[in-house]
Amino acid sequence: MNREEAIAILEMDREEAIAKIIELGEKAEKYDKQTVDKEVTTPSGMKPVYEKPNHRKRCKRPGQKKGHPGITRQRPPYIDKKEEHSLEQCPNCGNQLGKPATRRTRIVEDIPPVKVEITEHTINGYWCPKCREIVEPTVEKALPGSTLGLNLIILSAWLHYGVGTSVSNVVKILRCLAGITVSPGGLTHAWQRVANILEPVYDAIGEKVQNSAFLHADETGWRVNGITHWLWCFANKLYCYYIIDARRGSPVLLEFFKITFQGILICDFWGAYNKLKTLAKQRCLYHLFTELVKVDKKNKSPAWIMFRKQVTRLLRDAIRLSQAKDKLDPTVFQRRKEKIYQRLDALIEKQWEDKDCKRLIKRLKRHRCELFTFLDHKEVSPFNNHAEQQMRAPVISRKISQQNRSDKGAKSQAIFMSLFRTCHLQKIDPIAATLDIVRALVFGKMGKDALDSFLKTRTVDSESYGQQRSAEVSA
Repeated sequence: MNREEAIAILEMDREEAIAKIIELGEKAEKYDKQTVDKEVTTPSGMKPVYEKPNHRKRCKRPGQKKGHPGITRQRPPYIDKKEEHSLEQCPNCGNQLGKPATRRTRIVEDIPPVKVEITEHTINGYWCPKCREIVEPTVEKALPGSTLGLNLIILSAWLHYGVGTSVSNVVKILRCLAGITVSPGGLTHAWQRVANILEPVYDAIGEKVQNSAFLHADETGWRVNGITHWLWCFANKLYCYYIIDARRGSPVLLEFFKITFQGILICDFWGAYNKLKTLAKQRCLYHLFTELVKVDKKNKSPAWIMFRKQVTRLLRDAIRLSQAKDKLDPTVFQRRKEKIYQRLDALIEKQWEDKDCKRLIKRLKRHRCELFTFLDHKEVSPFNNHAEQQMRAPVISRKISQQNRSDKGAKSQAIFMSLFRTCHLQKIDPIAATLDIVRALVFGKMGKDALDSFLKTRTVDSESYGQQRSAEVSA
């Protein structure tokens, strides 16, 4: 209140002035109460807590949705040991107890204290008169000249490359869990040595990917010694292959696929994929949807709104048509598919004045034959979700492990990630499979042709695995 407003109140009639003063006093008391009861430490630009609407959070009901079967923890397939617990006196009053009145069982899964097994290997050498040299037996628990066992190296490699644990945290886990003291540099050197052994497996996975009928591809940023590189991913339902390269252009694709890919490539709209010759391509429609949503936030013109609605309806109708393909007569499906392409051509030929519409029209015109490939092939998805899922684990690891410090480390990263992710897709135990592959490559003979069949025989079946463990425990 200023001076003029106060003089105006004094010049009012007595009753009117009293009523106005009482009203102003009530407002002042209300404001003082709010400032006392509430914290006044609200930062500038933030709405005070007492001014926010009081919305009750809707609590989600526990359990599965209605009509879905319940999920509980499965019973272990085997029991290692049994313990029986009894009482002679009551823990409350100390009274003597007789025979048990009830009996129940409780299964507890736990990890026993881990003890490091240190083995001193005495290797006897024998003179062979025929070979004219000293021969020695093979120690298969470690690589030649290594002081760390294969189990330790591969488990730690899986923690780093498969799970995404940083090297320093892997060192801490080994020290706290098993009491093993090892330096980060020693672990890294051991991993690179195993990666060199696994390179034939890496090449075999690459050959399987190159010869696949349907393939998902994606790329994301990566760092090698602080310099920007790119992580490429090529995956199908059974195999996943990673490449870390300083280039993001088409030369990477042309070198990997040998200029031509004989299958159907599912990818986004990145220009590098345009120069790769394939049987067919399917561009990810989700990237179109996200582009429409992104432009819709800043462009509110009537032309853009009409264009966005037409494109959205066209894409959604094509997806619904693909989902209903098995239920429709082939002639009806073919007629509706032709109608989809007619709508696309009409949309492209129409003259649009909006700059965002023109930009997306160029994209639709350039990739006209690559938008609805999934209508002709049931196994092809209109989305590149599979490649995005395979990229998820490396992206999480990228935030934690500082990526790589050298080209040799980047090569090891690509080899281990390809093997571990392939094991994940085939539902294979990655540690056991990698351990057997390394032993077979170092101490036995394994050709590239036998790698695929070897991996497929490593599929883990919980029931058979439980029977195997029960037999081992009883023995």
